[in-house]
Amino acid sequence: MPISSESFVHRVRAQLESLPATERQLADFLLEFPGELASYAGNELANLAGVSPATVSRFIRRIGYENYEAARRHVREERASGSPLFQDTAHGAQASDPVAVHFQQAQANLAATFARLDGRELAEIAKAIAGAGHVLIFGSRASHGFAVYLRWQLIQVVSRVTAIPGAGETLGEHMAGLGRNDCVIVFGTRRQSPQMRAVIQGAVRARAKLLFISDRSSPDCADATWSLQCDCRGPGMLDEHASVLALCNIIATQVIEACGTAGRKRLAAIELAHEAFGEL
Repeated sequence: MPISSESFVHRVRAQLESLPATERQLADFLLEFPGELASYAGNELANLAGVSPATVSRFIRRIGYENYEAARRHVREERASGSPLFQDTAHGAQASDPVAVHFQQAQANLAATFARLDGRELAEIAKAIAGAGHVLIFGSRASHGFAVYLRWQLIQVVSRVTAIPGAGETLGEHMAGLGRNDCVIVFGTRRQSPQMRAVIQGAVRARAKLLFISDRSSPDCADATWSLQCDCRGPGMLDEHASVLALCNIIATQVIEACGTAGRKRLAAIELAHEAFGEL
């Protein structure tokens, strides 16, 4: 039976009001902890929810799955997509020192991410950004923050850099003039909107250089000129993005160095403007 595009939670909610009492008890449990279905066998889930294995089987069929294993596969797919509802909360909830747990996870993510970086590749990326006619940076959802942050760092030495789309703007307004001398940076950390694919396709059509930055749980981009993946596993429901910001810092620092004298002159001019306007 093919899995439809309906989420597991949507399937459960659609049947909620018509369920018999024991199945409603199971549904309420799963709506609170939807990721549990991926972690346990049917009889184990029945014990956790306080119902019989037969109730679990009836419920699974009622919400449209052929069997329990099909439902587990669907939930695993949703967990892999990054939905916070389906992430494992046991580690964070039971930790005696949550600060230490988060610190250790951030350290592990940074170490794994940095171990994959290649200095020569980063230098090549920095040179391309520094020499680009225009730099466009895209990210949606959580990745939008990374796009804005990297743009803020790069604008100090690269004058034509834009985080897209801005408020009230369309992608087309920015992508229309893209050419082979331009550079597009796409943040593809999970979970992304369909706009990301449109930006990638636009960059490829324009033959612009494309830097794709994602996490290890997201699909890679075969069309990218360069593809960098960050470890972003979190100890609880949310992804941990210290490695993404660290990578942004490395890229920005390398670009500043690649811009040389021209970059330093722009930095000096910006500082004079800050002083003239009394902004800082």
